[in-house]
Amino acid sequence: MKGEAMDWYLSVLKQYAVFTGRSGRKEFWNFFLVNMVFLLIITIIEGLLGIRGTIGALYSLLVLMPAMGVCIRRLHDTGRSGFWIFLFLIPLLGGLVLLYLMAGRGEPGANLYGPVPYGHHL
Repeated sequence: MKGEAMDWYLSVLKQYAVFTGRSGRKEFWNFFLVNMVFLLIITIIEGLLGIRGTIGALYSLLVLMPAMGVCIRRLHDTGRSGFWIFLFLIPLLGGLVLLYLMAGRGEPGANLYGPVPYGHHL
């Protein structure tokens, strides 16, 4: 169980630019959790080295495509088009709406975007 979050994180990275199909809440939130931990560690290291933002910006660029992919697949799981991801362009409100959508249950059966993903019920 200890390495499960990291397994989900690596699973998302392996699907680097996959924008089709569905991702369950477990996959999305474990990726989100590990990503935030990495960013926290990077921020601490940058603070100690006095190079604020450099490593963090590079890391963020490296995980941008996988993060967009898992977000779009998560939206698909809720029966929504991946274009809903553009809500993040609306300051504050858009991010809150996306957070709400990502936290909700996915559709219980197969939908337009594919079959129920593994870990869907969690």
